This record gives sequence, structure tokens and C-alpha cells, in this order.
Amino acid sequence: MERKKPVVLELSKPLIERTPLPESGQTFLWDSELTGFGIRFTPGSKTYIVQNRVKGVKQRRVSLGRHGEITLQEARKRAKKMLGDMVGGFDPSEERKRAVAYSETLKRLSEKYIAARPDLRPATIHDINKHISTTFSAWADKPVLDITREKVKTLFLERSRTAPTQTNQAFRILRAIMNFARETMRTGEKSLMPENPVQVLSAAKIWNKTRARSGKIPVDKVGMAWNLIRDGRNTGAHVNDTAIDIVSFFLLTGARWGEAAELTWDRVNLQEGAWYVDPKNREPKTFPLSQAAIGILEARRHRKDQTGYVFPGRSEGHITSAHGIFDKVTALIGALLSPHDCRRTFRSIAGECGIEFWKTKLLMGHKISGDVTLSHYTETADLTYLRKEIDMIGAWIIRQSQIAASPKVISMKGRQGA
Repeated sequence: MERKKPVVLELSKPLIERTPLPESGQTFLWDSELTGFGIRFTPGSKTYIVQNRVKGVKQRRVSLGRHGEITLQEARKRAKKMLGDMVGGFDPSEERKRAVAYSETLKRLSEKYIAARPDLRPATIHDINKHISTTFSAWADKPVLDITREKVKTLFLERSRTAPTQTNQAFRILRAIMNFARETMRTGEKSLMPENPVQVLSAAKIWNKTRARSGKIPVDKVGMAWNLIRDGRNTGAHVNDTAIDIVSFFLLTGARWGEAAELTWDRVNLQEGAWYVDPKNREPKTFPLSQAAIGILEARRHRKDQTGYVFPGRSEGHITSAHGIFDKVTALIGALLSPHDCRRTFRSIAGECGIEFWKTKLLMGHKISGDVTLSHYTETADLTYLRKEIDMIGAWIIRQSQIAASPKVISMKGRQGA
């Protein structure tokens, strides 16, 4: 197909105004007096432009302003300056990217970071948003390139005085966001952020030393915690009920967040008292349900919605957070509580009930290792034969809740199996 030759004429106001707009696409008129200066016509506008190569290599086209908003004389003046700058190496395209980058705020960048990583867990997204609005609130609406090594170090030391573990988490999140910024905020091959300012914490060796997390509800507070959780169901707020029920499910089953949140009704058999997990690239498992758990799911079954999830979200899909409930229990026990801490609590309760550790591991979905007999001769896919043990755990929790609710109920000494 033969390429159209550019239309080159001496641009004048009468010529521009009598040239019709195209019905679609775009057409151009180029000035015969100033090479690279022209006007672009589209169905809705006439725009002065300049086009040239930067250092004789990269072809760039820049809009100078619309006809009517600026005059032909003003456009020609701007074009001369721009053409001179481009010959000298000025790249308007890279400059636009630079201007956008310098105006990028930490809050907006964190949103882009989350959007670019669809595999982030809901809890991780919650932590990112939490720290942007609390730990880094003073930086949230300011350009991210204003965050320096010295500012990072100063804020880190200040926050570490009262909350060392949370401060570590906050600045690890900031480090990840800044690494994302280094990769995305670029002009050509060069990053506008020469280094990640959070690296100063490693260079200065001032990360807070913290012990491996071992949070859980103390066994002597499980009854109070259970009552606090379940009493919230009397408010009549269905969304709150879902959060209450999933946290209760964690304590009764030792399930992981994803296993419970993504549980659908087609993987629950209340008649047989079982629920199923079919994770990718792992062995499917059938877990028994205690009578306490069956009671909770029976009540939920009457509220089935179109999502098919046992614990649906606010609008669609499954629940993504139960932080409100965890915060209440956190206040009660005086320690931060998470879904994984409910698994640790489940393990402690199993110990109180005298359940053998290998059985507890199976109920929590762990693999058995270190014992050849158990590894090779124990059923690990269908765990309904552990119904007695899961019922002991459920009954123990209910018993503790009764003790907590009534001082007159005296706990039996020793381990309780029911």
C-alpha cells in the first residue's frame, strides 16, 4: 500500500479554519516554514503539534495546544523552543513520565502495588492499608520520591520504641512497595529511584529482633473468648454473623483461613458430619465436624445465598476479613490474635483434652513425618474416624464457655474430655 505523502503548506489562520475536521481518524498539515511544526485534525479538535527525533534517534510527537486556545503565532514560538530542546537531547515523552513519577504518592503507589498482585491474601492487603493509614499516615499523600533513608531511619526508631514487631511488619511492607516503585517508575532503562531507602535498616543493622510468633488464646480464657465471639451474634447484623461464625469455625476445626473462607456448601455434608478440602497439588481430605460445628453450620444453611460459599462476603464471593472479631478478642486477651493463632489455640485445646499429638496434626491438615508406622499405615485422607476427638474439642470449648458464663459451674480438675 502506497504511503500518503505529508501535506506541507505555509500554515495560516484562514487555512487552518477552513480545513474541515475528519469524520474519523486524524489528518495533518505541516508547516513549510518550520520543519516539524504542524497541526493535527481529529473529529473534535485542531491541535498544534511538533514532531522530531531526539538526538536523531527517537521519534517524538508533542501537543502544543488547541487552535483557538492558543494562537498560531504562540504555537510557532513554542514549537521553535521545543524543536531546539529536542535537538539538544530533551525527550518530552520521558519528561512526562518523570513528572508523573514525581507526583506519585505513597497511598496511590500502594494501591497500584495491590492491583498488580492479585494473589495477595486478604490479610496482607489489610495490613498494607492499615500501615499506610497509621504508621505512614504522614507520608501517605506526599510524593513517594520524597521518602529518604534518613526519614525511614528516624520513623523506624521512633515507632520501634512502642511496637517493635508491628514496626518491622510496617517497614517490610514499605520495602516491598518501594521495590515495586523502583521497577515501575522509570525513564527508559533508568529507575527514578536509584535505591530503596528502606535498605538503610539492613545497612545500619537496626531491624528489631523479635521471637517467632506463638500467639494463641490462653486455655483459661478460651471460654470467655468464645462467649465474647458468640454473643455478638445477637445483634442481628448478618455480615457480622458471618465473621463470628468463621472465627468460631476456626476454633472448632483448626482450619486455615483459605480452607474455611473458600469452603462451599457442596463440600459440606451435615448429615454425615463432615467437610472436605480439595487443595491444588495436594491430597484431598475429609475432616469430621463436631456437634458444636454442625450446629453453627445448620444455622448458616438457612441463609444460603447465590454465591455458594458457607461464609459469603459482603457483596459477592467469600468473606475476606474478620478483623473486627479478632480485634475484640485481642482486647480481651491482651495479645494480637490472627486466624493462624486460632490454629495454635486449637492445638492447645486438643492437648487439654488429652488427644494424641499425631491425631491433632491430622485434624489440622498437617503431614505426619518421623514415624514410619504412622506415615505408611495411617489413613490421612478420610479423617472421619477422628470424630470422637473433634467432638471432645467442641465439647471442651462449650464447657469452658459455660464455666466462664456462670461462676457457680466448677471445672473438674485435670484434663477434660467432655
